[in-house]
Amino acid sequence: MYDRRIYRGNTYASPVLPAYAQPDAVELQRQQLARRKLRAARRAEAARRPRTPDAIEGRTHMEVQTELYLEELGDTVPEANVATQTDAFLDRAPSPLYIPAKSGIDAATQILEGDLFDFDEEVEPLLEVLVGKTLDRARAEVVQEAELAALRKRQRDFAARRAAEMAEVQRLEQAEVRRVEEKKRRVAEAERLLKEKSEAAKKVAAASFAQVYLSSLVPTTLQGLEEEGFFYDTREREIQQMFLPWLTAQVDQRVLRVSAARSIIDGMCPLLHFIIIIHSTNLKKYILYRTDRRGPQA
Repeated sequence: MYDRRIYRGNTYASPVLPAYAQPDAVELQRQQLARRKLRAARRAEAARRPRTPDAIEGRTHMEVQTELYLEELGDTVPEANVATQTDAFLDRAPSPLYIPAKSGIDAATQILEGDLFDFDEEVEPLLEVLVGKTLDRARAEVVQEAELAALRKRQRDFAARRAAEMAEVQRLEQAEVRRVEEKKRRVAEAERLLKEKSEAAKKVAAASFAQVYLSSLVPTTLQGLEEEGFFYDTREREIQQMFLPWLTAQVDQRVLRVSAARSIIDGMCPLLHFIIIIHSTNLKKYILYRTDRRGPQA
């Protein structure tokens, strides 16, 4: 029997493990890789950790205890070597079967046939239970069938009522659709009638306007031609070409004289100036009007 926790042999010699206890190369490589990763992590942690700055010139750093309770620190730690030798393990004997101690007094009795069990008497309660259970089950099934039949009947009645209600709803919806369509048709008809009435009124107004316009078209045309000079009187032409320009020039000179005479008043009272100009304009229009009136009379 081998136990790796117990060492046998000379403690000063290097231990030699048996062949079956040699460590696996893959396991050793994995452990070495783990140790390298651990050392690299420690070096990285040490590099990240802030270090104490270097001492200035003339001073040195010294290790000082900062704990609450001080202890004496020595240069070397006391060590001692102790050796021991243990005996091999002995196989323990199997534990004996546990048998409890006998207690009490032995006794015996005699049981005759029919003393403990009578089939005819003992089977009666069982039959009563079975028959009762059977009857209860049968009655429950009958009641369940009756309930199922009632449920089916109610479902048929509900389906019939629902079908009737759906038919009534469809009829009402169709009636509502017909009413809406009839309303739209009547509204469209009313709009069409209003449009026709409006068009008829516009046509009547256009006809009346055309009649009124055409009634004065011929006189207006003749008057326009006459004003354009296609129909003119010799005396009127002389008045328009000779007398009226002279009269206009005279009026302009008079207006200029009046304007020059009243320039100071115009500067003092713009309203008076505006009234004078309006009066002069009206005078010119009046003269032209009188001239036009005298021409046809002549």
